[in-house]
Amino acid sequence: MAYPELCMIIDGERVTGGGRRTHAVVNPATGETLGELPLASAADLDRALETAARGFRIWRDSTPQQRAAVLQGAARLMLERQEDIARVATMEEGKTIGEARIEVLMNVGLFNFYAGEAARLYGRSLVRPAGTRSTVTWEPVGPVAAFAPWNFPIGNPGRKLGAPIAAGCSVILKSAEETPASAIAVLQCLLDAGLPKEVAQAVFGVPDEVSRHLLGSPVIRKLSFTGSTVIGKHLAKLAAEDMKRTTMELGGHGPVLVFDDVDVDQVLDTMVPAKFRNAGQVCVSPTRFIVQEDVFDRFRQGFAERAARLVVGDGLDPASQMGPMANPRRPDAMERLIGDAVARGGKLHTGGERIGNRGFFYRPTLLSEVPLDADILNEEPFGPVAIANPFANEEAMIAEANRLPYGLAAYAWTQDAKRQRRLAREVESGMVGINTTMIGGADAPFGGVKWSGHGSEDGPEGVQACLVVKAVHEG
Repeated sequence: MAYPELCMIIDGERVTGGGRRTHAVVNPATGETLGELPLASAADLDRALETAARGFRIWRDSTPQQRAAVLQGAARLMLERQEDIARVATMEEGKTIGEARIEVLMNVGLFNFYAGEAARLYGRSLVRPAGTRSTVTWEPVGPVAAFAPWNFPIGNPGRKLGAPIAAGCSVILKSAEETPASAIAVLQCLLDAGLPKEVAQAVFGVPDEVSRHLLGSPVIRKLSFTGSTVIGKHLAKLAAEDMKRTTMELGGHGPVLVFDDVDVDQVLDTMVPAKFRNAGQVCVSPTRFIVQEDVFDRFRQGFAERAARLVVGDGLDPASQMGPMANPRRPDAMERLIGDAVARGGKLHTGGERIGNRGFFYRPTLLSEVPLDADILNEEPFGPVAIANPFANEEAMIAEANRLPYGLAAYAWTQDAKRQRRLAREVESGMVGINTTMIGGADAPFGGVKWSGHGSEDGPEGVQACLVVKAVHEG
């Protein structure tokens, strides 16, 4: 299929050209330009804001049934268009076509769940003396500015659009300039399902210019951001100037605690594919493998063998098990972090190099016995690299898991039931998977603690984040 013409969507209009600056969207498997994306001018952003204000006045008065019908209709359309949307995502971001198809299905499930949540935004009546009444209600917060990254080009826009629409808000989506056509495809499903054109807009531009313009406007009442901790802190400061509510899903550095009572092969068969999913460019990617000493050698050897066997290639090739990294910045970052780890005494067992000279491919990598002051053990690598270090006991392993200021996702493998309960309590993370990598779902909150952000997406919490509470007392 051909790559679609790129545009913004403002007030239902597909905005292109007009002398605007453009951004070249590149296929990470080839390095070739797919298309030129128009970037928003200040006038475009003002128009989007004015439209969002009108859209909120329309959508806040919609019924739960109307919101549900749009979300369910969009889910059906995404399912019908699954193959086209998935192929566009693979062309833009690089992930395997199988992963992209799953991402579409995740959006379908999320939209259907949010459709149900639209009718479950309950308030309550308080017990008061006869002749008086007190009620507590939830109301949509207002127009939402939603900023989505490139690593899940279908799922991230779906999260950013679905929750505000279920809650009765309007939304301006600024998805990543690297993966615009996927975001537009998701929004188009909503519009084709009957969403009023004023309710959701999609703009692109120079990120700092767009964020300052939107967050500087009194129209915007809430910010939803997924991305790095550094950018999240910057945006939180901008939002604080006008006391805008925020949901922040920021960086992580996923610890994996592997105890000596497990089936090592079972752990490896589960965790190696999870580590290299989307070339490791996943905020909840398992990265720091904290392994008890008695099983460390077997774990390290088995991990290296499995990583070396992975087939790396164009994501559109069904034989590929891992695609390229999404942009040229990521292989550069891998070389810096891996080089620093080895220079400090870490051991390189497999990978640690680029593949070919076309596209942004990098070999799946395993490091071990890396000192704790190495850069890669203190900043999120966001790539196809795992670090395995040996530890003596549970206390030391938990201390290492909690050492960093991040707390998005953590994993643990043990057959000891009492230890499982201790880990669930002691590990500082917004999401914990014990003997599983399945830490998310349409009905489960997704979010972190500490520097990994605050608030949640998905689940009832995702819709509640787009609401404000009001207490009314009548005498």
